[in-house]
Amino acid sequence: MRSGPLAYVIVGALAAAVIGVTVLAITSNQISESKAEIARLESETSAVEARAQALAAYTSFHNVSEQRAATITSLADSRFDWQRVMRELALVLPSDVWLTNLAGTASPGVSVNGAGSIAMRSTVPGPALEATGCAPNQSAVARFIQALKEIDGATRVGVQTSSADGASSSGSTSSTCASGTPIQFQIVVAFDAAPVVVEEEGEAAAPAGETAVAASSESGAEE
Repeated sequence: MRSGPLAYVIVGALAAAVIGVTVLAITSNQISESKAEIARLESETSAVEARAQALAAYTSFHNVSEQRAATITSLADSRFDWQRVMRELALVLPSDVWLTNLAGTASPGVSVNGAGSIAMRSTVPGPALEATGCAPNQSAVARFIQALKEIDGATRVGVQTSSADGASSSGSTSSTCASGTPIQFQIVVAFDAAPVVVEEEGEAAAPAGETAVAASSESGAEE
């Protein structure tokens, strides 16, 4: 009571100093712990990066392996069963219809030596048959078109021309049809559901046995 409020001020100052020192010590410890944690994490990061670099060759090999597997799968999927299509075509070809030219290509950019090209072929991105031939009348052509639709995998059949003596819109005629079969037609059979072959730039024309087939005949089916 004799010392007055000065004693309380001194005690309060000492208490504040103690609290400040305590807080400073705790903060300093936390900073030290954080720095130690950072150092530990940096060390672990360096170790992980070193391990990753050591395994980079294996990762690269795995990626290359996956890419090659994808390429092989793509090539396998892009092959088209022309043998089956030709067999079915021979079965559905009417006896009164003659084919003078037949070409099968996996994509519009593939060319077949000795085979003509039908303009409608460019509208089919995937495999398609191009058939040129002769028939005794338009009814025979219609029956042939209906038969072509029965080929397994055929999605649509388009007629470029079908006229007497091969007359086209320009008025030109063709003498390829024999006597008794005055109607000449040009037909494209599309197989849209088949995988589309991606051609490399500068790729040469495909061999007849792989992505393209061609046939030329002056006689119709005998069966």
